[in-house]
Amino acid sequence: MAAREHPSAVDTRHRLLQAAELLFIERGYEALSLRQVTARAEANLAAVNYHFGSKEAMLQELLSQRLDRLNEERLRLLDACEADGHVPDYETILGVLFVPALQLGRSPAGGPAFLRLLGRVYSDASPFIRDYLQRHYRPIFDRFFEAFARALPRVPRNELGLRLHFALKALSGILAADDMDELLAELSMGQPLGDAELLARLVSLVSPALVAPLGNPRQVGLIERLLQQSETIAAAPGDARACSREAGAVSAPARR
Repeated sequence: MAAREHPSAVDTRHRLLQAAELLFIERGYEALSLRQVTARAEANLAAVNYHFGSKEAMLQELLSQRLDRLNEERLRLLDACEADGHVPDYETILGVLFVPALQLGRSPAGGPAFLRLLGRVYSDASPFIRDYLQRHYRPIFDRFFEAFARALPRVPRNELGLRLHFALKALSGILAADDMDELLAELSMGQPLGDAELLARLVSLVSPALVAPLGNPRQVGLIERLLQQSETIAAAPGDARACSREAGAVSAPARR
């Protein structure tokens, strides 16, 4: 029979993981230190060495605990949507990404910080996090990429990769900044909405990044005019300052 850890050891391990998660969300991987973790967990460095061996091993266990179940549920839902050869549209696939995340965020297994953790994981630029995601979840990324490619057959694959990268990076930044209650309050805009309506709004906000035209002629012309205006202003700073002084002189009598 395998030896069981003493309850106090289990509690220490849990507190270390909990502290590491909160600090990772707040500061990112590179700025997180073991001394910060042990101080928040009210433990010592020896406890980290005993339970995990290193900062890297501790974060690997944390990410595995938090992400494995999420991705398993995403894959099961995607399989169900693709049953009998059905090709779901891109909005459905976005929903497949979002629905399990929200459900876990509402459950004790995820907790209110779960969405912020996802945002931090996908936006953290440290080589350790990037390498971990590549090694452990590359097959899942590829599975969803192929699903989006089937849903958007007219979008070239390299362009689709760019669009997904920017869409999910932008969403990750939002998730990392807000806890779940704050994010849902922003999406609801003060209205009493159910989860389906909230997630539909999120899908509608992300969708244009996948399907809106890239640099159409009207947009290119608009940006060219702005670039010219900016160059003109930069080339004549004296005139710009003079305009500013004249505007202040005109408005000065009104303040008397």
